[in-house]
Amino acid sequence: MHIPATLVRGGTSKCWLFNQVEVPADRDDLERLLVAAYGATDPVELDGVGGATPTTSKAAVVGASPQPDVDVDYLFAQVGIGTGSVEWTSNCGNCATGVALYAVTKGMVPVTGDRTRVVMRNTNTGAVLEGIVDTPGGVVHHFGRQTVPGTRAGGVAVGLTFRDPAGGAAGPLLPTGRAAQDLRVDAAEPVRVSMVTAGAPVVLVDAAGAGRTGAESPERMSQDVPWLRTVRHTAAPLMGLVPPGGEPGDAVPKVGLVGPPVPYTTTLGEPIGAETYDVSVRMLTMNAPHPAIGLTSAVAIAAAGLLKDSVVSRITGGPTDEWLRLGTPAGVVAVRCTDVRDGLPRRVTVQRAARLLADARIYVPDPAGLRAA
Repeated sequence: MHIPATLVRGGTSKCWLFNQVEVPADRDDLERLLVAAYGATDPVELDGVGGATPTTSKAAVVGASPQPDVDVDYLFAQVGIGTGSVEWTSNCGNCATGVALYAVTKGMVPVTGDRTRVVMRNTNTGAVLEGIVDTPGGVVHHFGRQTVPGTRAGGVAVGLTFRDPAGGAAGPLLPTGRAAQDLRVDAAEPVRVSMVTAGAPVVLVDAAGAGRTGAESPERMSQDVPWLRTVRHTAAPLMGLVPPGGEPGDAVPKVGLVGPPVPYTTTLGEPIGAETYDVSVRMLTMNAPHPAIGLTSAVAIAAAGLLKDSVVSRITGGPTDEWLRLGTPAGVVAVRCTDVRDGLPRRVTVQRAARLLADARIYVPDPAGLRAA
């Protein structure tokens, strides 16, 4: 069997996009299809279209939204690598960037002059996002010059905004009711963390208090993966994500280190001065160091920066204003919080870029038990 699909680069991720009319509606059937298409039972995904890293083993199913104020719905899939499974519990802002460009390119949203707005709903989480796609002269372009930290390649500029990422339907910004607290991980000394839900549920560890800097190299972060997974598993029940004693998945809560700005060199060899950013950030994606930062994590860190006594605002010297500059392994990512009411940002924006890489026909071995799409 074969399935039409489009490969996009959104920010620092690659994601295969599927039109919802071309794939099974049943979630179990869809998972079997993706596992087969990606070769996801293999840790290198050799016999499939998976990229064998968490940032390149992603998918989304896109379709018109039934909501009158939303243009498209998308279901995000984090396809496991060597696990033969799919995580359905999270959202991906980088893939949403690609979805916005895809929706305009495929005519799902009409072009409206030099910039075209696409309103998207992530059906995994209910989050609503806006993508402002550059369409100069009322034309959709396949190439652009907008770059983002983590790649020197240009793409079509997309301003991505998360609407109401905290509070309301998203759940409380502080699921434990505290901006920061001590978390005892195994038998070790407690570590100071902020557990926030904005964009995604995220656990932010005060790096200095844990004997780290927040500016660790990817190699050093790899050594901390087992410890950070334990932090995730300890925090998940406190955040209401799993029942006491339950085992969380690998996607949420997201977990990482934050620390004060220090000079460092990016993974592309570019020197970054401590004065050029506000807080060092090193996150995991699934169970690997993130090469840059997931946008949902960036939203959560920006929201934490608005809170007095959070591990972020203690680093920045107090609650931040609109802009927060994050020093990531790939470079500095600026996040903007606007329309802040009662400490909750109504809009959080990150400038990104996207490019459609290929329209393809993926040949898939017939997964056992798959019903016809």
